Formats: sequence, structure tokens, C-alpha cells
Amino acid sequence: MDWELLGQGHLDKMRTEHAQPVAYGLPLDDEIIQLNDLVGQTLRIAYTGQIHCCHCGRKTKKSFNQGFCYPCFQKLARCDSCIMSPERCHYDAGTCREPEWAEQFCMTDHIVYLANSSGIKVGITRINQVPTRWMDQGAVAALPILRVATRQQSGLVEDLLREQVPDKTNWRKLLKGEVEYVDLVSMRDQLLDNAWNGIVALQKRFGINAIQVLDDADLYEFEYPVEEYAKKAVTHNLDKNPVVEGCLKGIRGQYLLLDTGAINIRKFGAYHVEVSRLAD
Repeated sequence: MDWELLGQGHLDKMRTEHAQPVAYGLPLDDEIIQLNDLVGQTLRIAYTGQIHCCHCGRKTKKSFNQGFCYPCFQKLARCDSCIMSPERCHYDAGTCREPEWAEQFCMTDHIVYLANSSGIKVGITRINQVPTRWMDQGAVAALPILRVATRQQSGLVEDLLREQVPDKTNWRKLLKGEVEYVDLVSMRDQLLDNAWNGIVALQKRFGINAIQVLDDADLYEFEYPVEEYAKKAVTHNLDKNPVVEGCLKGIRGQYLLLDTGAINIRKFGAYHVEVSRLAD
């Protein structure tokens, strides 16, 4: 078979644009491959065996936290456990790995939201990541429900709500396109009502302006460039099989949906690859 090289470089999470359907671009260092027009074509992703840290550029045998070498994984605040569990923020204790970075990314307004990717879930994101966060998750709908002054406070609010709803996406259902309609506005009202005492307690602790309910936020809806979903949720792993080939059936979240299985692009951040398509 003859392959046409589309680009080569280190993988990073796919870029998105809120269009109908969502428009995707695959970054490879300084170039971006526009993906929507490739749906229906046969692609080849070949991992060259090289990984370079997305922060310092150091060559590494293993990628940590979707693209970092181990020293950066150990020293950077964005790789600390409090990023995944923001309620454990230790900035005020003076032990943050990068206080200046935290001031820009953690000590800023966040949104607590409900989304429907594979069923309802609760989550948090920085306000400047709206609506990108939801497209990265493959959500078909999302609704901001609270605006919160810091990442830690958003995590504390999320803790209250995930007692009622999950905070994870079922990736198997996502790959198979199994999503049922959820009335997010009604769910918001129900969840906030049930958690109201806890929310009021947090407002007393941090100030009423620090945690604000968004009663009139717009509902976001998304369509994805998918011709056909998988019957079985199968994923490719570049560490086990460095060459992935298949017809691109669609794109959703950070997954390329091939007829041979899906590949989570974000999982392989900083992997050096060559991307080709089958020549006509």
C-alpha cells in the first residue's frame, strides 16, 4: 500500500472548535492536521519510539501524566495530586510546588458543571476552558451550575455533588455512542436543592461571592463528526503496538474512532509519531 505522509511530530491533545459538528485539529509540534475532512479515509499512526517531555523537552523512556518526564512529573504543580483532587489544595499551607503557576491557574474563577457524555456527570473547569473542556470529554450537552473563586473551592463543591452523581465518564459507552438524553436543568435544580446546606456552609466559610449559583446559564450542545460508532469498545495502545491503521469512522472527545479500534490521543501526549493516509 502507498501511504501519503500528512505530518510528523509529538502528539498533543486535539484542538477543538465549537462548530456543528465540532471541528478537530491534531497538533504535531508546529503543525496541525485538520481531521474532519479525513473521516472516511484510512489512516496510519506510527510511533517512532521517541518520547520528549512536553515541558522541558528531555528524552524519556516513559511518559508520565500524559506527556511529562519523571523529574517534571515530580516537581511541577500541574502534576501534583491536588490537580486531580482540588479539595486537597495546599497552597495556603505554603507547600505548593509552583506558587506563581498556581496563582494563574488555581487561584482563578472555576465553573462547576453538569455534562452528559455517557450519562450525567459533575465536573469542574477553569472559566477560560468553557466550552473546550466539554468537547474534550465528548459531551453532547453541558450546563454550568456554579461559578467559584478558586480551584480548591470548586473541588469542595464538586465533592458535595458527586455524592449524588458520578464525576467520571464511561469511556466504553462513549466509544459505542451510548448516550441517553438527560434534562440537565432539572438535574441541576434537584442536585443543588439536595446539597444546599453544604453549599451555604461553604459560602459562610469563603464568602457568599466566592460561590455563586448560575440560575440562568446557557445550555451547551455538541455534535461530533462520527459516521459510525464501534460495536465493541476496543482501544489501541502505542506501547504495545506502535503502528495503528484503520478507517477513521469519527472523532469524539479525545478519541479517534477507527474501524480497528479507538485511540485516545491525549493518553499518548509527547509521543513522536508519523501520521499518514492511504493514497488514492
